[in-house]
Amino acid sequence: MTVPGRRSSTFSRLLRHGFTDPSAAERLLDLPELAALRDDPVLLDALGATADPDLALRGLVRLAEAQPETERGTFTTTLLSAKPFRDRLLGVLGASEALADHLVRHPKDWETLVTYEAVDLHPGVTEFEHGLAEATDPVALRVAYRRCLLGIAARDVCGTTDVAQTAAELADLATATLRAALALARAAEPADAAQCRLSVIAMGKCGGHELNYVSDVDVIFVGEPAEGADEAKALQAATRLASHLMRICSETTVEGTIWPVDANLRPEGRNGPLVRTLSSHLAYYQRWAKTWEFQALLKARPVAGDPELGSAYVDAVSPMVWQAAERENFVTDVQAMRRRVVDNIPVDRVDRELKLGPGGLRDVEFAVQLLQLVHGRSDATLHSGSTLDALAALAAGGYVGRADAAQLDEAYRFLRAMEHRIQLYRLRRTHLVPEGEEDLRRLGRSLGLRTDPVAALNKEWKRHASVVRRLHEKLFYRPLLDAVAQLAPGETRLSTKAAGQRLEALGYADPAAALRHLEALASGVSRKAAIQRTLLPVLLGWFADSADPDAGLLGFRRVSDALGKTPWYLRLLRDEGAAAENLARVLSAGRLAPDLLLRAPEAVAILGDPEGLKPRGRDHLEQEVLAAVGRADGAEQAVAAARGVRRRELFRTAAADLIDSYGTEDSPRTSDPGALVDRVGEAVTDLNAATIAGALRAAVRAEWGDELPTRFAVIGMGRFGGHELGYGSDADVLFVHEPREGVDEQEAARAAARVVTEMRRLLQVPTTDPPLLIDADLRPEGRSGPLVRTLASYGAYYRRWSLTWESQALLRAAPIAGDPDLGRRFIELIDPLRYPAEGLGEDAVREIRRLKARMESERLPRGADPTLHAKLGRGGLSDVEWTVQLLQMRHGWAEPGLRTTRTRAALFAAHAAGLIPTEEAQTLDEAWVLATRVRNAVMLVRGRPGDTFPSEPRELAAVGRYLGYAPGHVGEMVDDYRRITRRARAVVDELFYGA
Repeated sequence: MTVPGRRSSTFSRLLRHGFTDPSAAERLLDLPELAALRDDPVLLDALGATADPDLALRGLVRLAEAQPETERGTFTTTLLSAKPFRDRLLGVLGASEALADHLVRHPKDWETLVTYEAVDLHPGVTEFEHGLAEATDPVALRVAYRRCLLGIAARDVCGTTDVAQTAAELADLATATLRAALALARAAEPADAAQCRLSVIAMGKCGGHELNYVSDVDVIFVGEPAEGADEAKALQAATRLASHLMRICSETTVEGTIWPVDANLRPEGRNGPLVRTLSSHLAYYQRWAKTWEFQALLKARPVAGDPELGSAYVDAVSPMVWQAAERENFVTDVQAMRRRVVDNIPVDRVDRELKLGPGGLRDVEFAVQLLQLVHGRSDATLHSGSTLDALAALAAGGYVGRADAAQLDEAYRFLRAMEHRIQLYRLRRTHLVPEGEEDLRRLGRSLGLRTDPVAALNKEWKRHASVVRRLHEKLFYRPLLDAVAQLAPGETRLSTKAAGQRLEALGYADPAAALRHLEALASGVSRKAAIQRTLLPVLLGWFADSADPDAGLLGFRRVSDALGKTPWYLRLLRDEGAAAENLARVLSAGRLAPDLLLRAPEAVAILGDPEGLKPRGRDHLEQEVLAAVGRADGAEQAVAAARGVRRRELFRTAAADLIDSYGTEDSPRTSDPGALVDRVGEAVTDLNAATIAGALRAAVRAEWGDELPTRFAVIGMGRFGGHELGYGSDADVLFVHEPREGVDEQEAARAAARVVTEMRRLLQVPTTDPPLLIDADLRPEGRSGPLVRTLASYGAYYRRWSLTWESQALLRAAPIAGDPDLGRRFIELIDPLRYPAEGLGEDAVREIRRLKARMESERLPRGADPTLHAKLGRGGLSDVEWTVQLLQMRHGWAEPGLRTTRTRAALFAAHAAGLIPTEEAQTLDEAWVLATRVRNAVMLVRGRPGDTFPSEPRELAAVGRYLGYAPGHVGEMVDDYRRITRRARAVVDELFYGA
């Protein structure tokens, strides 16, 4: 007797065993049908071990009630005495309401769970055929099918079989069912059966031996006339048999349905005939089939009907499947189909969609199938219809990283187990994760998550989906595959002979040397060699797409020799599709970027990181440089560290510039060249400024410790101050100092001079890193004047001696390192000079024009073509900059937007102020951007600065590729340059010279 107000001991025990409604459970346990079981000490333990103890108990009561009085004792005795049977039965009742309904309708079917022979643990098609053998009509077939399904579910929920074995058993049961249904159809229509040979080809998950509990069974029907029969009549007979088979499986009866049989994967889909001859199938596939149809055929497997015809069908279509990757746009088609599937999921369901949503089952299946089709052309070990088997083969062959394959395998198994348990509950075709707490709790417990099952389930599901999403992006959208897929047959694994022929066809200038590089890279049996054999056919194509394939291949060998033994390098190239293509672009585009990379090959990691190609800001760089300087022993080591950072950042900037200029197969080239010029200018300016700040800190610390006796600032001039530096630009600067209080002026001047001398020396010490040349020739009195002056000395000079050209040069002045307050006061000092009140007088304007004309006639190098010189030629940088600077000096006092050191910003401000019409502003901007890009291109291609187009054909072609011209169009490039700069010169003549 229970004391009022206190819980019974049974109530507490039920709670501990996982019941969510202990009161209802107590009432059920008190029913007379369970009298013999009520006091059994292990019953509660067995119920508590199920996915849903409440559901299991309700099902047990219903099943006990359904037993005839004469049989109930046998049932309860067996349940009490046979633990395997008890675990199987209660496991099924706690996981599947639908199978509980079946057991109630067929009370003796529990007996199928009693036997525990070895053959019952892993039945195959033969055992399932035996289980269905007595079915003589569609209703009996359904009952027999559910009886077999009961055994599969029992093995599944008890852990006797894993998710892959369960899926294979479901596929075997489907095979046996299709055979039984075809036998019923033949028996019903013997005349039709006599006229034809009919084979049923399983597709999809049934064909792949990985079926769900409830799924459409995809099939294709192949028919041939029986010996002596008319083909047309035989096909009509075969069509009637096939239709009857489909109805037997699909139609709803008093025992429900089995599953829909879907023949829509056949040629022409719903619009095509249900049954075709083998020759008709082949004619269609050879002429009309789309990419997705070959992908679907990967899982084709004969399962019922005429076995010889089925085998002939698979043997005939299989070569076409493994040649599908040679079709034009193959990878693009498959990826587009995958995206369409995702796009068609309703928004309110996408987060619960287990199969088709991001990170879902289809992601794994599509990725694996794509890899199979691309690489299966030359590797028969990949010819499997099973996702997990194919994934294992891909890992074994080095096409997928072992760790990635293991994670993908684990995630796929977990997601499939979720799908199985969701469908098993009511035997309904669904891939949606339920939303109800009770459903989620049962689902979580069915997967072994007993502590807070809802939270644990959501955590595990999201974790595995995240893994799939991440790996799917690496595998499925990997641009490498697109390139491999476009190779001619047999070229995914290079033989020596094939490599030589391929190199010649791709236009390598020295095929013999290139072949030696290939042999060094691809020979051997190591994993490194296997991965490089997979990559090389793709890389060769990318190198050939450049102006200098030989340089690209040589660079790849040198990088691989340096990094080939580091595991992350090969993983990076194989798994990060962008990294391999980016590396190919960088290595084959010229000398500068490869030279920078080969000085520190580990920088190749930048190419695989989506954020890696973005320039670092000045604050970030300066912080890194100053930290490195602070850790170093001595000034030379400190500046060597700073120059190492500069070299790495130069490589980052050059690589990003090349990749955006060339474009990749996944993203087109950048359409805004002005944005590229601005990014390069800003990035190179920032990294040079940070390097100078580091050299300044190192020079001061070496002799004076933390503080120099004088305040010191570095002022950027020219392109440096304008944030418009190119790869080959010197750093134009002024040095300014101001003695600290109590410090003798001469002592301060000597300290400042020593700092300047030491900085320049440190930045040019011969090392493996490129030097940074400091040019101070724009200082007062030029080379005749002191390298560094006090702020007061600058003020006195500019008040008394400053010439117009010096005021013009100061338009670009901006502090870049040292004491920020001193730098700010220097700018305040020079502003009245560069933006004179009321603008320039006419005498000053004439002086500027005279200087410009003299420079054009005297400074252009002898023999240079004035129409092609990017800096001093017609419509080049000098023309545009002097025009803009004249506007700044004339109108900067009244127009704040003109008070900038940047040429393009000043040009846009002049246009906004109405000083330049729109068309003229666009003309000047286009010419300035193009001339800047030509100079950048020359440095990237030749590895040394230049202001004119190279004369060597390969170098000229490389400049053309950088500027966006296809191979063979360098003449068009030169013509375009002349046309654009000629138009710019006309604007300069009007605006600058007043012509």
